[in-house]
Amino acid sequence: MDESRGTGFGFLSLVGTVGGIGGGAIATVMAGYKFWGIPGWRFAFVMMATFSIFIAFLVYTFVVDPRKRANIEHDNTKNSNDREGLIEKGNTNSMSIWMESWTAMKAVMKVKTFQFIVLQGLVGSLPWTAMVFFTLWFELIGFDHNSAAALVSLFAAGCAIGSFFGGVVADRISHTYPHSGRIMCVQFSAFMGIPFSWFLLRIVPQSVSSYYTFAVTLFLMGLTISWNSTASNGPMFAEVVPSKHRTMIYAFDRAFEVSFSFFAAPVVGILAEKLYGYDTKSVDPVLGSAKEALALSKGLFSMMALPFGLCSLFYTPLYWTFKQDRENARIASIKETEMI
Repeated sequence: MDESRGTGFGFLSLVGTVGGIGGGAIATVMAGYKFWGIPGWRFAFVMMATFSIFIAFLVYTFVVDPRKRANIEHDNTKNSNDREGLIEKGNTNSMSIWMESWTAMKAVMKVKTFQFIVLQGLVGSLPWTAMVFFTLWFELIGFDHNSAAALVSLFAAGCAIGSFFGGVVADRISHTYPHSGRIMCVQFSAFMGIPFSWFLLRIVPQSVSSYYTFAVTLFLMGLTISWNSTASNGPMFAEVVPSKHRTMIYAFDRAFEVSFSFFAAPVVGILAEKLYGYDTKSVDPVLGSAKEALALSKGLFSMMALPFGLCSLFYTPLYWTFKQDRENARIASIKETEMI
């Protein structure tokens, strides 16, 4: 199971990103139209909310947590005291649940591998949040809605394939280098964000005539910089804590990274306006503005190249911590099994 986790996380990311590709492209194209008097960009949000509610209903109705099923079956045979089984039976009060969660949270926070992965995630998530400006940047260059949507979709397609490919590659390399293979893969992926950001934002001529250069660069960029979650973070999290704490460690990672990454988009805007001379009044809503496109690209580059480099650097301590944390988790799992 451990040797195929990267592939599993990669396939999950691939499926999710494929949906995101269609949604992003459709929303961008819709922005140029009106639907029943509602501007297209507003209607896209309404559609997203509607589909989200529908999916939530399907998950609530049909998805079964396999751990809960296993716990209930175990209760029926061995009278287990597992937390979820007790919740199902109504024998545990809410205070004990919160106390157990608090204890588990403190245990997870002490895992050094978790600390370093979260640290890299705090800076590594900044470029991805900054990339929300890609569509605006392409339209400032002069691309229409459809062309900008196609370019962003190509990047998303590269990320979808890359996340799956990265998970598979990391699984293969981890067979030979079980304690360092995933770390090497993810450092390569994070580092590749630097040359691709430089080439995309600073070298390619910012003109509609560079469409195919943008397209190829974006696809290859997505293919190589999207390995982190599937090649390393997800699989390694599953190995450094006991199985009952896995959902908690994933939740903490998402909470820390997503909350911090919100700063990236405003910082890009501030850099573009205050440092590089971006002026919204100079933008032609149809033809864009070469000057403002250049200013925005400089702001994007500042918020992408350095964080990608720091992200790659912050993975380095895992060469020393991952092996020990994984062994500690294995021993803890064995002890829990023996106590049942």
